[in-house]
Amino acid sequence: MRLLFAGTPVPALPALAALLTAGHEVLAVATNPDAPSGRGHRLTPSPVAAEAVRLGLPLLQPARASEPWFVDAVEALAPDIAVVVAWGTLVPDALLGVPTYGWVNLHFSLLPAWRGAAPVQRAIMAGDWSTGITTFELVHDLDAGPYYRRQAVAIEPDETAGELLGRLADVGATALVATIADIATGTRPRPQPDGEVTLAPKVLSNDARIDWTRPARTIHDLVRAVTPAPGAWTTLGAERLKVGRTERLTAGRTSLLGEGVALAPGELLVTKRALLAGTGDGAIRLVAVQAPGKPMMDAADWARGVRLGHGARLGEAP
Repeated sequence: MRLLFAGTPVPALPALAALLTAGHEVLAVATNPDAPSGRGHRLTPSPVAAEAVRLGLPLLQPARASEPWFVDAVEALAPDIAVVVAWGTLVPDALLGVPTYGWVNLHFSLLPAWRGAAPVQRAIMAGDWSTGITTFELVHDLDAGPYYRRQAVAIEPDETAGELLGRLADVGATALVATIADIATGTRPRPQPDGEVTLAPKVLSNDARIDWTRPARTIHDLVRAVTPAPGAWTTLGAERLKVGRTERLTAGRTSLLGEGVALAPGELLVTKRALLAGTGDGAIRLVAVQAPGKPMMDAADWARGVRLGHGARLGEAP
């Protein structure tokens, strides 16, 4: 098949590699424009853009897919299929009918669950034990098109969004190649299964702030969901403290807290082996934290280094 591939972040790379390995002709790669990155805010290509350049593939970088020059470019390419994997921009109606077999999207959830920009993060945040991937045909409504393939994937108890997304990207790449083969043999997509439609809007920084009055599991799931980005955070006095990893005090770990010890929400306790914080229903272990201007580090080592005073508490206004 003659393909237009559209994607931006690292999780789109396995799909691009799989399509090329399967022998498909990638006519061009569409991705987001170069964006400021790092302390110097230097313009940096997306991972997909960098890979397209490395492979010598023609590169298209519209700020919006509705830009006339981009519409003209896609029409001139006349692809058999356009493939989308985490592109980050909406395909306008004017382009939906250009490829012979339409636009096929690889989405990282079992649709109709978690339609939107952050399906993996929202699934973990909600405490889901499983998710999956769906390949489907793009239509006007967001993530609502008929599907070709769906595959369930279990979510591990301590898995972060970044780790899970890496696994889903590999599973999805295989499913995407199979989907293109299905289309080539005349398979038509089916309506999405009946079920509750849940939405997965982009996770913003304020969504990643820890509320220590919430249950320990909810906090643990939030930290997992927003790792690596945008990153869970709280405050200690006037400073923001990032939380990179936590551990629930399940059976066998409660001895870390000590007999009869109770912590108020956000209250910290430094032991010889751990840094603990109070939650709405007990305590949670902080495994890795990052202070302003510092690298992520072992939370207990950080706590001993800053010599937390008695009664130190996270999340309180300075």
